Amino acid sequence: MIVNINGLNINYEKSGTKGKKVILLHGWGQNISMMAFIAESLKKHFVVYNIDFPGFGLSDEPKQAWDTNDYTDFLHDFCIKKKIENPIIIAHSFGCRIAVRYAYKYGAYKMCLTGAAGIRDKRTLKWYFKVYSYKLGKKILSLKPFEKYKERFESKAGSEDYKNTSGVMKTTFVKVVNEDTTPLLEHVDCETLLVFGENDTATPVKKGRMMEKLMPNAALIIFENDDHFAYFNESARFVRVLDAFLRSDY
Repeated sequence: MIVNINGLNINYEKSGTKGKKVILLHGWGQNISMMAFIAESLKKHFVVYNIDFPGFGLSDEPKQAWDTNDYTDFLHDFCIKKKIENPIIIAHSFGCRIAVRYAYKYGAYKMCLTGAAGIRDKRTLKWYFKVYSYKLGKKILSLKPFEKYKERFESKAGSEDYKNTSGVMKTTFVKVVNEDTTPLLEHVDCETLLVFGENDTATPVKKGRMMEKLMPNAALIIFENDDHFAYFNESARFVRVLDAFLRSDY
């Protein structure tokens, strides 16, 4: 299905005909296909909206670089259009940044956050050296005599997510990853289930423990011997955990 939100064509799937409203929010570089098994498992008891974020899947890209506030306001506009109030939000990674900000700003009934991004690492001298070395390198390689080396330099710098984006989404990525949702967590008091993979290197378990400590009504479950995509890799287990979390809302 396609819906126009503020001039952007947004792809989404709706399943289920009765019950509370659920919104599924995928991670960076992903699309609704990653969350489809969750929609399938919940459609018997809920009305489920599985959304391609702007710039991902079959949805239009934003017209300029967005930050998480822009994505949050987009989600709010989507909810207004679809008459969704106080939703259950299930999100992965980047989607958790938006979920937390949405719950803080507009409210949510419940959330399940898996591999949640948003807690920024402490910036050490090593971090500043790396960032400013990269910026200096880019500036030097923009000079005509060195332009031929620019592509090779950029291919070796930055995360895979950064290297796999271009144009407005590359600038959006930089904005998003430099934001810190930590100050919001103590104000998000809806019942929240946190699911982290034990071996997650993108969003380590220590961040899940921090979220559990900071959020007033959160509980953490760790999937042993799994990574950032634990919810997807162990989809049957994740569905069972989700079913237990949401059973009282059937």
